[in-house]
Amino acid sequence: MQEVTSTRKIIHVDMDAFYASVEQMDNPELRGKPIAVGGGGTRGVVSAASYEARKFGVRSAISGYLAKKNCPDLIFVRPRFDRYKEISTKIRKIFLDYTDKVEPLSLDEAYLDVTVNKKGNPSATLIAREIRKRILDEVGLTASAGISINKFVAKVASDFNKPNGQKTVNPDEVLGFLEALPIGKFYGVGKVTTEKMYQLGIFTGLDLKGKSIEFLEKHFGKSGRFYYHVVRGIHNSEVKSEHVAKSVAAEHTFNENLSSEIFMLEKLEIIAGELERRLSKHQIAGKTVTLKIKYSDFTLQTRSKTLPYFISDKALMLETVRELLYQERLKDSVRLLGISLNNLNTEVKKSVVVQLKFDF
Repeated sequence: MQEVTSTRKIIHVDMDAFYASVEQMDNPELRGKPIAVGGGGTRGVVSAASYEARKFGVRSAISGYLAKKNCPDLIFVRPRFDRYKEISTKIRKIFLDYTDKVEPLSLDEAYLDVTVNKKGNPSATLIAREIRKRILDEVGLTASAGISINKFVAKVASDFNKPNGQKTVNPDEVLGFLEALPIGKFYGVGKVTTEKMYQLGIFTGLDLKGKSIEFLEKHFGKSGRFYYHVVRGIHNSEVKSEHVAKSVAAEHTFNENLSSEIFMLEKLEIIAGELERRLSKHQIAGKTVTLKIKYSDFTLQTRSKTLPYFISDKALMLETVRELLYQERLKDSVRLLGISLNNLNTEVKKSVVVQLKFDF
């Protein structure tokens, strides 16, 4: 396939250490100090880390125990998702001053298509700079940005000059940029895939570009086709301002493991109540109920049942969840339970933002 470029102008805006930065902004005593948002106990997990903490190897998804071991002076802060969502809403309003084509990836990052924009500014680079300045002036936080011809390159570029910087990859620079890129920097290539690519002699984008689509599909399945295209600057996914929800879920991690189904049902009733509120708020219902169980050894199990009708009622969800819970014997004590509803009536519904809870 011929290598192609695009005339689109895409910006990826990524807030710098968002959760941690909000905490430091709201509490001056935390500024300049290594902090981690999340649980600091033996069962806690880091959700976000300040740049001061990252210098010690503290990062998201590692255990609170390991984080404290790496950084003895680390300060743990409980997450405040309502506050993060409040700030995120303010930032999104700034985005919408420039374009209606805004695709949020999470509370702290989004794609913007500014090919045609409300300011009539032909320079995506200048728009990104102006947006970042407004976020700093109006919200008090720094953001980084990547600017290029498609979402993939913009996403990769936004990580280059963090924090509080931006990088533009012009159309005539895209192929050279991707060829020189270390394979671990490719968005969508995680640690496991990176190691696999190393074993296949793929260390840079240029190495990746030298592999045939048949070779990549053989070793990476459907992802192989994606890798083959993006390294050639081909990524035609549009910035979508509306998403159709595929599932709605609620889950909780417990401070202490649960070993009794009776106690689990008590917790599941609370989770089902939370899920019912989310479904009601967005007028969504679904047919497939899934029970998520994470055991003390971190293995994950899901059990699902599809009903012949749409439900959103707590009692009906619990009836199915109870059946799924007793479907087979639990293999160990349980540290997390969750309920999700899939197979939704969302053909014309808008997306639902679901936040993961830390502790019950």
